[in-house]
Formats: sequence, structure tokens, C-alpha cells
Amino acid sequence: MREKVIEILKNEKRAIDIYDLTNQLHLVDSLEIQKLMEVLKELEEEVVIYHTNKDRYMLLEDSHLKKGIMHANKKGFGFVHVDGLEDDIYISEDNMNEAIHGDLVLVEITSKMNLDRLEGRVLKILKRENTTYVGEIQFHKERGYITLDDRKINLKIEVLKEDSLGAVDGHKVVVSLKKKLDNHGKYLGKVEEIIGHKNDPGVDILSIVYKYNIPTEFSDLVKEELKKIPMEVRKEDYKGRRDLTEQMIFTIDGDDTKDIDDAISIQKKENGNYVLGVHIADVSYYVKEGSPLDLDAMERGTSVYLVDRVIPMLPHELSNGICSLNPGVDRLTISCVMEFDSTGKQIDYEIFPSVIRSRIQMTYKKVNQVLEKNEIPEGYRDYADTLRTMEELAQILRKAKMKRGYIDFDVDEAKILVDENCVPTEITLRNRGLGENLIEDFMIAANECVASHIFYMELPFIYRVHEYPKEEKIRSYLSFIGTLGYQIPGNIKDTRPKTIQNLVEFLKDKKEFKILSSLLLRSMQKAVYKSENLGHYGLASPCYTHFTSPIRRYPDTTVHRLLRTYLFEGNLSANTRNHWQQKLVYIAEHSSSRERASVDCEREVEDMKMAEYMESHIGEEYEGMISSVMSFGMFVQLDNLIEGLVPIRDMLDFFHYDEERMCLTGERSHVVYTIGDRVLVKVVRASKEEKVIDFEIIKKV
Repeated sequence: MREKVIEILKNEKRAIDIYDLTNQLHLVDSLEIQKLMEVLKELEEEVVIYHTNKDRYMLLEDSHLKKGIMHANKKGFGFVHVDGLEDDIYISEDNMNEAIHGDLVLVEITSKMNLDRLEGRVLKILKRENTTYVGEIQFHKERGYITLDDRKINLKIEVLKEDSLGAVDGHKVVVSLKKKLDNHGKYLGKVEEIIGHKNDPGVDILSIVYKYNIPTEFSDLVKEELKKIPMEVRKEDYKGRRDLTEQMIFTIDGDDTKDIDDAISIQKKENGNYVLGVHIADVSYYVKEGSPLDLDAMERGTSVYLVDRVIPMLPHELSNGICSLNPGVDRLTISCVMEFDSTGKQIDYEIFPSVIRSRIQMTYKKVNQVLEKNEIPEGYRDYADTLRTMEELAQILRKAKMKRGYIDFDVDEAKILVDENCVPTEITLRNRGLGENLIEDFMIAANECVASHIFYMELPFIYRVHEYPKEEKIRSYLSFIGTLGYQIPGNIKDTRPKTIQNLVEFLKDKKEFKILSSLLLRSMQKAVYKSENLGHYGLASPCYTHFTSPIRRYPDTTVHRLLRTYLFEGNLSANTRNHWQQKLVYIAEHSSSRERASVDCEREVEDMKMAEYMESHIGEEYEGMISSVMSFGMFVQLDNLIEGLVPIRDMLDFFHYDEERMCLTGERSHVVYTIGDRVLVKVVRASKEEKVIDFEIIKKV
């Protein structure tokens, strides 16, 4: 009956009453009508349909109501993001209806604002995303008062002494809501966990980790399971595996990497073809489906890499131990061995379970010495020629990718160095050399190979997808760079990867390239996991997955599990297909969600540490580039990627904002500031707690 009701409402495209529905469904029996009422109530609770004040029903998508995520501002107002709507819906403070940042809300669109922005009011909070909040507690007359870390969450939480877990002034705590005290966001709460004192080293980062619900401890069940897992490869583990322990196989990673999940090998044949081996830690051999380890890993979704620590998806006994491809010890792997000709065309491949023994744990820094400077670090002499052969193939593969439309946005990353007390001491750009590119090229090749193999077998699978950008986003971007004097020839409706690649190449020699490239990247869709193959736009790849990092990403562990099931065990039964068809939808959606939380957590930690770093540099002057212009001021990005705001209220003139050209023009001075301008600024304010930096403009340079 549920499907029939939805079908009727879909065809009607208007609000109809219960009598219309019973007639169209041909219901006469009272029990059937009772069933209809239950279905309508269920659909209403799920917000699939809208029940009007006149007791009529219609599909939500056909109504003036929208369902979306609230993005609140600390000043009290907010914007609701609705999938499918180009613009967010502005919600004034008076129309928030107690909604807070992160809530899933039902919104009524009430009017149009200037610039065709939508305005609305919150009718109902459909789901409160957060059940706990992080903040600092201070006591007054036996009652604790919480100052929330996230200033966008407009809640006032009080805690009774008996619900405080013994917290004291200055403790950072995780608090839940117990009871509503008024209609203005005031609640009685309960301390669920004490993170630590705000002045203790590392507690600042932990507070952000807790905010994103990232678990820092493993369950007792996981700890019990670990006791049963062997910490070295046993004789019986070799069964059914190809022995590659005599081959020259090694790893290349960062200086401080401890969770090593990929190793590589190469051979150049007499006919000029290259045989590339990508050997990935066989995590799913140890992490069995449905086990406590597996359930914990699935819930986490990913490891989280912060400035001073890694919060692993798997316990260290696995991530740094038996699963990590450490040098000189046998390790279980799944190998993808591919043969390429001199143009980068894949001629042949094999995917099989294996055992390897890595010869050496190389670092990017030392590999780059070999490939970029022709210097041979100690211990690398026996591998120098092999590295050069690998670089030959990497260049061929990269050229082939570029030919098909691979887009290299060339966006810089910041590297934040901290001392033993987690205080930032230096912020530089993360180096990316030939070694880093080589590993990226090889991993992409393996990911494509594995994805294509299962795709053509027409079996349930998990893909890494990146959809085409929306045409209006690209049009808006091209319009903006046109205001800078850059006219791009060609059809603006052509959004194929090759077109965007050509655009990036066109901008490469422009002074604003780093900013413009970053803005272009923001115009793209986000890459996510899905159980259907939609291709990967940024890589110009028709079929892509994540196979190469199972220690730190749950989708990769799942891919390994599917390879074992389908290829190594030959289990292609209808039950197996049905099981994975259903399960992969959840895994893809949940993994994408946890990836977003991880990225947001990492960015927020970086923002905090950058602000903390600048607290000790107040009054100092730096050169930077204007990265964004708003009605309230402009953001300036320093060469080490630290970004701060120059508030318009502090500028020594009255400035007019031109939204289309994204520039500010001084009324008296006539000076124009726009994206890409180089400027000299002075640091006037920085706040670690608020994660903000304010600059004062000195002059254009």
C-alpha cells in the first residue's frame, strides 16, 4: 500500500484528502482504511509526505516545504542546505525555532531576498544530529555552566553537581542534554566524559576529536579479539598464496609513517614493457566480517591524521604490527600485478593472494634525493636503478592520464610542526616530489585495475565516484575569472575533464594560480563512495575504487573482502550477491559520512593550531595573497597557507563591495582589492579558542 500511496501522490502533484486516496485505492473495508491511515502517518513521520492544515496530503517534493541541514551562525541566524537547491535558505534568528547547527530540519520557504536568495522559517526539527556536545565547565553556587566549543550551537547548558562526574573549573567535558528548561535553548545537562583540563597538552585537539564523535579507544570485545590474533605470519597462513618473498619489493612512505599498507615492485621486459606489482596488506584476512574488530573499524570508517597523532581505524597491534608491511618480515598481501606497454596501455594483469618480505622501508625524502638530485643516500645504492625504472613508468602512466583528461589542481598543503607540549613551532608547505607522484600514479593504476575487473564481472561492489560538476558552478567560475581579464575560449557548456584540465593549464602561469585553482576545486562535486559505478571525474577514470589503503580506510578493507569472496573463494552465489548488494549501500554512505567528519576534524585542528601559532606573532608583518572577498572584508592567505581576515570595519576608508567582480573599492582612495592581489598585512589579533586570525592591511605589493 505504501508504494501505491506514493505513486498516487506523485501522479496528482497536488494535495488530496483521505477520500480521494480511498477512492483511488478502491478501499471499502474499515481495516484497509485503518491500514491506510497508518501508512500515511508513517510517511508523514519520515517526511516523505506533507500533511496540510486542511487535512490533505501531498509529496514533500511537490510542496513549498524543504528538508535540509542547518548551518547556523554564532550570531543566531542560519542557512539551510537542501540537496538539489542551488542556493541555501536563509533563516533569521526569529525563525530558527530552536534549531541548532547540524540539525536536519523541515523548512517553509516564505519569500525571496535580494540577489534571489531564498528566505524561510524552520517548521520542525526532524533529527538532531548531535546527542552530545563539547565545552568547558565553570561552577557557580554548586551548578556547572558549559561554554560550548562550537559557538555556532546556540544552547545554554547547566549541570547539577551530582551529574558532573567530579569535573572542576576549566575541565573540557562531553555533555548530553537531560531536560529542557525553557524555550530559548536552555537545558539541564549531564557530563558523560571528562576530556581533561583545558591547559593540559593535547586536550585542545582531543576536544575537537570528541566534537566529531571520533572514538579514541577500542571496545573491550576488540581487545579480547586481539589476544587471539597471531602477531607473526604462521605456516598455515601461506596456504593458497603465491610466495613473492624472494622478489625485490619495498615500501615508500613519509618519514614518520608506521601504518604501511602498500609495497611495490617492477620489472622491465626485453620487449620494453613494464611489469608493475602493487602489493597491499591483506587486512581482511585478520579482520573477519561481523567480528568486533570489523564492527569497530566500520563504525570509524577511516583513520584520522592530526598534527600530533593518528587516531587509527584499527588497533596498533594490527595497523603498526601484523598488517603493516614492515621491512625484513613476511607479511600477507593481495597483489595486483599489471603489465604496461611504452604508451601506458595496460596489456595484462593478475590479482591474487600473496606473501611478501619488504626489503627496505624507503622515505619520500630519500627517494626524491635519488630521482631529483641523483644523490644516493646510505642503504639505497642497490635500489637506485629500480627506482629510476619506476620513475620511467610513472611518467608514462601520468602522461597517459593527462591525455585522457586527468586534472591536477596542484593545491598546496600546510605542514604544522609542534613541540612536545603540542604547541606549534613552525608552519611550512608540505613537499610533494617525484616520489610522492610515483606512488600516487601506481596506486591509481591498481585501483582502476581492480575496479574494472569486478565491474565487468557485474558483481556488487563499492566504487569511489566523483561526478561531473554542475554546469552553473563552472559558468559562475568562468564568469568570475573573466572579471580578472582571463577569457577562456570554447564552449562553456562543455564540462568534460579534458576541458577543465585545459582550463587549469591555461591558469598555471597566472600570478593568482594557487588561489584560482583552489576556487576551481571548490566548484567540483565531492568524491564519495557508492555501490554503483559513476566514474571518477577528476581522474578522468571510467571505473575507480579504493583498494590500496585497507589499514586506514574501511572501503578498501571491504574491497579486499569482496576480492577474496569472488575471486579467491569463487563464491558467486545468489545469496552472496544479495547480501553484498544490500550491505554495500550502507557501507558506502556511512564511509562517506565518516570521511567528511575526519576531513572536517583535521581542518578544524589545523585552523586552531594556525591561530595558536599566530598568537605569538601579533604585530608582525607578512606578505600574502587575497584569497576571498566578502561584503564584510577580505581573506588573505600567507605563503605558508595561514589565512586571516581583514575586516572592512578596520580599513581606513569606506569600501564598496562588488559581488560580481568580487572586489572592494575605496570611496576616497579608489584603491581596488580583488582576489589574487599581493598585499602586505600585519597580524592584529589571533584567537586559538575562536580559531580566527585578523590582519590589518598595510599596502598592496
